[in-house]
Amino acid sequence: MKKSISVVTIVIAAILSLLCTAAVNAQEAKKQAFEWVDSNAARLVELSDAVWGFAEIALQETQSAALLADALEGYGFDVERGVAGLPTAFTARWGSGAPVIGILGEYDALPSLSQEAGLTEKKPIVKGGPGHGCGHNLFGVASLGAAVAAKEVMEAEGLPGTIIFYGCPAEETVEGKTVMAKAGLFDELDAAVSWHPSSENGVSLNSSLALNSFKVRFHGHAAHSAGDPWNGRSALDAVELMNYGVNMMREHVTPTTRIHYVITKGGSAPNVVPDDAEVWYYVRALDRKEVEQYYGRMLKIAEAAAMATETECEIELITGVHNMLVNKAIAEANYRNLELVGAPEFSEEEQEFAKTLQGLFDSVQEGLNEELEPFEEQPYLGGGSTDVAEVSWICPLAQLGTTCCPDGVPWHSWVVVTCSGSSIGHKGMLVATKVLSASLIDLLTDADLLQRAKEEFEKATEGYEYKSPLDGI
Repeated sequence: MKKSISVVTIVIAAILSLLCTAAVNAQEAKKQAFEWVDSNAARLVELSDAVWGFAEIALQETQSAALLADALEGYGFDVERGVAGLPTAFTARWGSGAPVIGILGEYDALPSLSQEAGLTEKKPIVKGGPGHGCGHNLFGVASLGAAVAAKEVMEAEGLPGTIIFYGCPAEETVEGKTVMAKAGLFDELDAAVSWHPSSENGVSLNSSLALNSFKVRFHGHAAHSAGDPWNGRSALDAVELMNYGVNMMREHVTPTTRIHYVITKGGSAPNVVPDDAEVWYYVRALDRKEVEQYYGRMLKIAEAAAMATETECEIELITGVHNMLVNKAIAEANYRNLELVGAPEFSEEEQEFAKTLQGLFDSVQEGLNEELEPFEEQPYLGGGSTDVAEVSWICPLAQLGTTCCPDGVPWHSWVVVTCSGSSIGHKGMLVATKVLSASLIDLLTDADLLQRAKEEFEKATEGYEYKSPLDGI
């Protein structure tokens, strides 16, 4: 929930800041954190490769969640498993008192992307099996490493404050953090940081698209397709009619809107009129208000399709998310720390590997990005959605990205899987670990930064009380 900033809070924060400054120099603290990352790099790579090997899809990340939770417990964090009613979600807490800073970790894979690491040709380990086509094996472990590195500094220097690592399942289906947010798990946070593997090194000020994910099931009457089709009422006809209506609707939505679907059930045999059929939709738009507008129109199309085919329909809203609310104050701190750490450096062999991958997709063969992208706002034309956005409407939050894959190749593909299980992904991950640890230290020790982040958040959310997209489900 939103937090109001009182004069007492600001005064207390200022006093804590002075005490922290007297106790520890921020740059020295960051140096200690970086040394911990360097000393434990092999362990972090080992954890990342283990999660990569598990390759567990959304809400099935049993081994991955257990591995990371056990590791954090071994580093002295107080772990609570199965939070928010999600068996593969957990929190890991260290420290006490204010400020309370969160760091997000993900570890779910994608279906049908199994791939051997370090190859420039498509070669599944298990045909049809899952794979880390978005680099979440790197994501969760970098956040874990950052949390532990910052904890080590806090413990050594006697710094006040609390770090909470959030083990977040099911980002790929945009569910985990949405359910966790509805359960109030992020309400105590003063701020949060996150990251994501990328083909660039930078800190984006762009938003993301709000989304609703829902299924429509139609129920009709079975009949012999040739013998007495007039006695049947086809649920598949209803699905096809709905899809036609939605495709007609595309002409009458804003250019940044995205609508996509798959038919998940269409019948069992051509000679039987399908009595049950199902279609799964994503509708995305710039903000929640726009998503809800289009969602309402699509429900009307579903009702019309059912009426036209004399079938019945039912709606299952699976999940929904807000658009991202980026906090510039934290984003600036992330970028300063990215400049401090520097971009990952890749070997000539790694660059040639990346160029070969780029050549497969007729992209410019420039290799891996070793530069920092400018820190600037750019026009946002729409794109993906993420449940990280839910946290950004509860507390100040910003993300960063580091090069873990070459530019010009498709994400959510075998190419990212082959990189996220190789030294390329490892190098990007370790840079992200250091940057995140430095940002955690800033938010724990710099009361002025935290105050500016909170004031910016209050202004951006003025008049808006966070409401879960899942309310009413």
